Amino acid sequence: MLDNILVTGGAGFIGSNLVEKLLELGKSVVVVDNLSTGKLDNIAPLVGKGALFYEHDITDEEMMKRIFMLHKPKVVFHLAAQASVARSVKDPEFDANVNIMGSLKLLRLSVEFGVEKFIFSSTGGAIYGDEVETPTPESICPNPISPYGIAKLSVEKYLKFFGNEKGLRYTCLRYGNVYGPKQDPYGEAGVVAIFTERMLRGEDVIINGDGEYIRDYVYVGDVVEANVLALERGDSQVINIGTGRGTSVNELFRMLKDTAGYEKEPVYGPPRPGDLRRSILNWSKADRELGWRPKVSLEEGLRKTVDWFRKRGDQNS
Repeated sequence: MLDNILVTGGAGFIGSNLVEKLLELGKSVVVVDNLSTGKLDNIAPLVGKGALFYEHDITDEEMMKRIFMLHKPKVVFHLAAQASVARSVKDPEFDANVNIMGSLKLLRLSVEFGVEKFIFSSTGGAIYGDEVETPTPESICPNPISPYGIAKLSVEKYLKFFGNEKGLRYTCLRYGNVYGPKQDPYGEAGVVAIFTERMLRGEDVIINGDGEYIRDYVYVGDVVEANVLALERGDSQVINIGTGRGTSVNELFRMLKDTAGYEKEPVYGPPRPGDLRRSILNWSKADRELGWRPKVSLEEGLRKTVDWFRKRGDQNS
């Protein structure tokens, strides 16, 4: 496997889990994160294990160029993003500046400094649109309905251009709804973390809309494994990372309620703009191209997540 790895968004939920795994594998890891949603608590223990951390924004091209010059990464895992669908609807210009322009700057620097592989965290949850077959394969033409999904698809297209014209090896991983330890319970995204935190505190849990929005929930450890496999496989491919299982928000609430020992019923609020009704991913291509398949069931993953949040609460009390 290739060494000297740059992880953007490495103080975030998925990114910090990935950095931890890369360090376990003996990799040299440089992390860039502006901490707008990433957490120092996520990255500090990893710095202690050997990761280098820069608190910078990927849209700051001059600073990013210095980092590329200094560390000459062989692999870039690009996870830094404006990740809220709701915010992208409210402020599409901001979303495009971070998710499209920031990514383009990284791609240009990757070519300039000889990066050997660029692994992009895309979205399967927002890129296909509504009214498609489920579980949805990669062969379905994307039809995103939110600026967030549009931006992710745009970067995928730019990656194909950089691959064809500049010879940059790449893999695009389209995630389902990722959940697990370290997820932020205070943002707009991450329903599992939001519900878990509120349940453990005995607070009301709010479900947006009727609760019949269907999602493919994939455990963060499985997502990390897919990224590691992409170091050596999946070149020039766009690959779904999901479970093929759809779960409604109402069903998810009931499962978490049982796992957390929560006694209240949900409170229903207005639906969020830009949300799909149904998103389930076909993962058979991941099996063929990466040798990957989901290992952690939703039931097991929710238990792991609740246990992590409970332990964190005990440590903070």
